[in-house]
Amino acid sequence: MAADDAFIELATSVSNAGVKVSVYDAAQPELPRSNVVDAVNRFSDAGVEAVVGIGGGSCLDLAKAVAAVLANGGDVRDYFGEFRVPGPSLPIVTLSTTGGTGAEVTSLAIVFDEEAGMKMAIADPHIEPHAALIDPELTLTCPPGLTAATAADALSHLVEAFTAKPKNPSPEQLATQIYVGKNRITDMFCAEGLRLMNTALARVVNDPADIAARSDVMFAAYCAGMAINTTGTAAAHAIQSPMAAVGHAPHGFGVAALLPYVMRFNLPYATNEFAEIGRILGVADPRDQPLLQARAAISRIEAMLTEVGAPIEIASLGVTPADFDQIAQFSVTATRLVLNNPAPMTPDTVRALLTRAYAGDRGWWEKP
Repeated sequence: MAADDAFIELATSVSNAGVKVSVYDAAQPELPRSNVVDAVNRFSDAGVEAVVGIGGGSCLDLAKAVAAVLANGGDVRDYFGEFRVPGPSLPIVTLSTTGGTGAEVTSLAIVFDEEAGMKMAIADPHIEPHAALIDPELTLTCPPGLTAATAADALSHLVEAFTAKPKNPSPEQLATQIYVGKNRITDMFCAEGLRLMNTALARVVNDPADIAARSDVMFAAYCAGMAINTTGTAAAHAIQSPMAAVGHAPHGFGVAALLPYVMRFNLPYATNEFAEIGRILGVADPRDQPLLQARAAISRIEAMLTEVGAPIEIASLGVTPADFDQIAQFSVTATRLVLNNPAPMTPDTVRALLTRAYAGDRGWWEKP
């Protein structure tokens, strides 16, 4: 992107206004810790006063992580966890070039620690961007495959936020837990995002030049980001992180492949929420029993994933049954996500879910 004419024009314009511009153009997918270390080392003595992130989720997470370390010192590992950033970060401005991750508005940055072999999270209000510029024209050159993967990620955010466990957090929990449960405001964001995705997702993949569809998907992703900034995500994301360390599938397609099975796993515990999703998507008959409405919602979400070419099983993602124990053990250590999930997550239930996801078994689950 640094060689793009539009980017050069933007950087030149800012420079001509009397602002020194330093560019870091070595961002890598699935943001490795080494990327953060390199950027911090490069600019630690440059007198940086603000950080602008332009790109997809990894680029925006890089901007947030670098802004935290440049302002507070230390190593990015010092900030893995919740409320670990000791003070304000440098001001952060984000411009997303994909419609999916929601990273442009969240107080979360995901970093892959190569030595640990795991994705780790900085979850702290200090890294929430000060401003996000959301322009669908920035996504027009996004390839169809990446468009599908990032939009599938946004769809999973909407589903997991809407079906997350409601909580009544205490003052102590508000001070120590970044995710405090769903509420009427997060449900409002999810409902709008789901409604937009329902009509725009397939259109934007089939016709990348459809600016109206690009706008709807990008706004849906923004809605999803606003929702998960309060609710957090749940099982699909908890399982995808250690699964990606094994199979190295793109994040969006990883959660997409898990989502059909996570929804079935959670259905007995969130029937009313899934039924409401069915009504939002216009596929549920309000006269039917809630379970039938909920199943209609799940079937429609699966159809949306299939329409854009997202995988709906994990066998194609480089994962084998021999990996299930490791994935299951690491999945349940993502406490902030496990606590959000409607169904209880244990190594045994995660292994059962992975077995179904590997076989493509989309039968309906019953509550134990």
